[in-house]
Formats: sequence, structure tokens, C-alpha cells
Amino acid sequence: MRIGVNVPNFGPGANPDNLARWAKTAEGLGYDLLMLSDHVAITSDVARQYPAPFYEPVTTLAWLAGITSRIGLGTTVLITPYRHPLLVARMAANLQQLSGGRLTLGVGVGWAREEFEALGVPFERRGALTDEHLQTIRTAWENEADYGCGQIPIWIGGNSDAAIRRAVRLGSPWHPLRFTMPWFREALDRLKQSAADAGRPMPELAPRIYLKVTKKPVDDPDRRAGEGTLEQILEDIEELRLAGAETVLVDPYHGDPDETLRPEVAWQALATLAAHRP
Repeated sequence: MRIGVNVPNFGPGANPDNLARWAKTAEGLGYDLLMLSDHVAITSDVARQYPAPFYEPVTTLAWLAGITSRIGLGTTVLITPYRHPLLVARMAANLQQLSGGRLTLGVGVGWAREEFEALGVPFERRGALTDEHLQTIRTAWENEADYGCGQIPIWIGGNSDAAIRRAVRLGSPWHPLRFTMPWFREALDRLKQSAADAGRPMPELAPRIYLKVTKKPVDDPDRRAGEGTLEQILEDIEELRLAGAETVLVDPYHGDPDETLRPEVAWQALATLAAHRP
């Protein structure tokens, strides 16, 4: 199983020095993948959760590719409707080539209505636009003479039924984000049913879970996967592996932007998990 890290590329602690330290820490601890989130216009609905500065993920990953050598690189998730699909295809193809084939493109439909408005993209059509753009991106990559990258791995992000159906339809790994294990078990049944209804294989799983190590067990029924004692976290990861997850992405950001000023706390959690990883 591969284990990756979601790196906060936003907030008061986001700067080139800290982003470089995040990348080198994750690679040095033996993690397999380093992923960044995406926002373009930091409108008020975005800023409440992910304040500026917000480093654009593809640009930042291209820079991080040059200061790392092994770790995979990716997006969790690139908001597909925000950019022209041929621009995304070109950026991703170039990053794949420049990084030596290390890119995974996680994609999603987006949620920030004000950001959609600022970018002039119709919020109500975000699902349809995502489907149209992904088809264009894949078609562009098939033109080896122009793009020269082959088919870059795409993860379908999102917890909705529409995301499940999209993963099944495209045959791409499903990338659910920050959930409880009871929710995941129920969603896995929906994924299996969706695949059966469509007469298609079950997609691979590439979930993104919380990473919050506690001294005492967390008994709350709403405990998120990846939250609790090291034993609880390892049990969550093992259950995900048995369910078919070939990659699990851990997210050490707990929701307070000031955490980005103290990345050492997250790095300690990553070191603890790395020392006991499956």
C-alpha cells in the first residue's frame, strides 16, 4: 500500500521555505505521495477555511518536483471547471514530463459558489463541465506527438453519488475525502452497486483521511477515519486496505489556519505514522 501526504499550501504559514520543508520531510520519512489542494480566487467562502496566501497547485508542484527526487506528486483535488481543459491537459503533461512521471491528477467539481462566480463559471453546471473537461483532457493526452505524456492517472474526488458514478464510468480510482468509517462502509456498498448497475469493474480506492494522533482512544461515533490513537489509525488504514485501497492519503491539517505556522506538530504525527506504517 502507498501512503501519501496532503500538504497545506495555504494559510499564514504558507511560504516557499515551509513548502520545501514539507516536501523534504514527507520524502525523507518515506511517504509515497505529496499532494496539494486547489483554489484560484480566494473569495470569502474559501477564505473562511483556506485563507491566503494560497499557492496554485500545479505551479507549486512543478517547483517541488525540482527539489525532490522520488516522491509522487499530485492534486487533491484540482477543481476541473476552473480552467480550460486544454490548459489543464498541457500543464499536467508538462509536469508529468518534468517530474519524471510522478504525477497523479486528482480532480473534483468544486463547492465554493462565490469562487465560481468570480471566475465566471456557472456553478450549476459544474458536474457537467467536469465530465466534458475530463473527456477533452483524456483525448488530448492520447495525442502523443503533441502532449507526449500518455495517460496520467486521474483520481475522481468527492463523496457524492455523482462522484461515485463518475469514478465507475471513467474507470478511475475513487478519492473520497475526510469521512467516518461507518460512512465509508455504506458508501462502499453504493460504489459496488453502481459498478454492478453499470456492468463495469469496481474502481480502485484512493481515500483521503484525517491524521490526528491522540493519547487516548476517541470513542465518538462521529470519529473521522485517521483520528485517534496510533492503534485506531492503523486499524482504519488496514480496513481501507482490505476494502481495496491501494493508496491512502493522510491529511494532518485540522482546520485552524494558524496550524500552518507550526508545521512541526504535523511532521511529528507523520513521523509517528511512518515509524509504524503498514
